Amino acid sequence: MAEVHGYDLEGAVAYHTGRFPPKNVNYELIAPSLTRATSALARYDAKLEALHNKELLLAPLRNAEAVVSSRIEGTIATLDEILKIQADVDDDDDDNLAYRQEAIEVYSYTRAVRRAQSMMADGLPISSRLIREAHSQLLFFGRGADKAPGSFKREQNYVADKRNRRILFIPISAEDLENGIAELERYIHDESVEPLVQTAVTHLEFEALHPFKDGNGRLGRMLIPLNLWQRGLIHAPHLYVSAAIEERREEYVEKLRAVSENDQWDEWILFFLEILQRQAELNISITDRINKLYNDMSQIFRELLNSQWAQVALDYVFAKPVFRNSAFTSSSGIPHQTAHRISRILIEQEILTVIEEAAGRRAALLSFQPLLEIVRS
Repeated sequence: MAEVHGYDLEGAVAYHTGRFPPKNVNYELIAPSLTRATSALARYDAKLEALHNKELLLAPLRNAEAVVSSRIEGTIATLDEILKIQADVDDDDDDNLAYRQEAIEVYSYTRAVRRAQSMMADGLPISSRLIREAHSQLLFFGRGADKAPGSFKREQNYVADKRNRRILFIPISAEDLENGIAELERYIHDESVEPLVQTAVTHLEFEALHPFKDGNGRLGRMLIPLNLWQRGLIHAPHLYVSAAIEERREEYVEKLRAVSENDQWDEWILFFLEILQRQAELNISITDRINKLYNDMSQIFRELLNSQWAQVALDYVFAKPVFRNSAFTSSSGIPHQTAHRISRILIEQEILTVIEEAAGRRAALLSFQPLLEIVRS
């Protein structure tokens, strides 16, 4: 029985050479699902546009996506760990603190997302350059740091079921990858293709190319909202899909394999549209809850603090629901003494929770639990 690195090759599916992009998509078949996904996405985008500050309110979702997307790949960390790292980075105190390697790897996902979004906001479209830069951010530390961050693979890689030591999929060879990436770029920028179909096919093709030694799954999921944003379907790249994928993870893998094995592009597109619809509906519910909390807390902060700085304090805790008190007093924009008074009142009123008491030169670590409870749910 053939093996690769101790993994069974029987039943492995190989890359669909010469069959990308799909020649004929059955639009009549996918039309109902396309309509439902488009509608859900439009409703979600309208919710985003109506928010007081979508980046401020949805920043915690980026961290939650990092946790779920990494968990799919077997890297486990909690949202609280990631937010603690962010808090210490904001406080310039991360050099002296010890974190679990897995937590830093997950935090790296948020760095990669922010970098890719920033490059696109500056005018760079999705391209091999953007993809390689995001990858270098994703693997800057931890187990992936020795796996050529930012460089395409130079040898054959595999998608494996590690538990059963079985090869599931054999991606494109390193020798053919350059042509594969070029073909993918051409497809991404073909505006004649229906945008959601294009996003579905782009995601599958990136995963089938598996262009890096490590980090392909996380990066492939990261590209989904970026592609939707580039095509103008959403006003900001905030549709993170890992939660919906995780719900149907085994089916997701089998649908990917079926395209290379049997040209089941239509079935993959239908499945992907269901994933998008599901995630948009989940995010609508979460966004509604975050927005309601923001509006409720706006009144509470005004009444409790009786200060012109109440709104600034509110925006700070929503954008950074875990933070060092020293960072709040130094970087919130609120005068130092007033910031101290505000944090004291919010702690006394149990709006902020003390996670770590102040110790020596290190300030107390605080959290805004009402928001975290929504994001964790």
